[in-house]
Amino acid sequence: MPQELKIVYYVEPDAAALARRAAQYFVEQAERAVAARGRARIAISGGPTPKATFSLLADPAQPWRTRMPWSQLDLWWVDERCVPPDDPDSNYRMTREAMLDLVPLQPEQIHRMEGELEPEAAATRYESELRHSFRLEGAELPRFDVVQLGMGPDGHTASLFPHTQALSELGRLAVANHVENKDAWRVTLTWPVINRASQVFFLIGGADKAQILNEVFTGPRHVERLPSQLISPVGGILTLLLDRAAASLLPAPDAQSCGVLERIE
Repeated sequence: MPQELKIVYYVEPDAAALARRAAQYFVEQAERAVAARGRARIAISGGPTPKATFSLLADPAQPWRTRMPWSQLDLWWVDERCVPPDDPDSNYRMTREAMLDLVPLQPEQIHRMEGELEPEAAATRYESELRHSFRLEGAELPRFDVVQLGMGPDGHTASLFPHTQALSELGRLAVANHVENKDAWRVTLTWPVINRASQVFFLIGGADKAQILNEVFTGPRHVERLPSQLISPVGGILTLLLDRAAASLLPAPDAQSCGVLERIE
């Protein structure tokens, strides 16, 4: 049966305001999860836009540092490049430098993808850790409280790139995915796992994302070419946090800088 997806987007004037909005969103969702279940399980993505947010979360001069329930947080990654954890291209390294080295998270709360391993071994290890931590049985999927995504200029999200094998994977939790046009391997959560989360949001900034963002969310469905269109959370609501430049081709938001799109999946 077709599902109606409501896409709610919030538009901030610039990159700095977007980072503040995202920090607030992370804290609010973590607080909500802890209040409901005693734990917040969050999966994050890499890139310069979330890096600014992570720096705010770690800054003792900011209110989010003291509000975040660090001791009740489990941090996971949506995807990772197949590089060592100290490599400049590592999503883990970026997060460690921006936030992890500065906040009171214990090693057992940090669940990184081991990009230094052979790609399939790294994916298998991550799936095993997910199954153990979430106490999954059989074909059961983990349910993250929050999944934060970005979007590339080609319409990819996580490491679900156009016309790659991972787009057709329905049974695995994490897979190794070869990206031919980059001649590189990535490890990524699969899209059914992402869609199972309680809250899924895209964090997107910059004028270079305006065209592809508009195409993904208002254009015809073509998931092989635009993998971000695979993201359709089971709750029926997808959130976008955007700056004005990225949102410039979407319908103008209301006076509260909020807009709504609806799509039949």
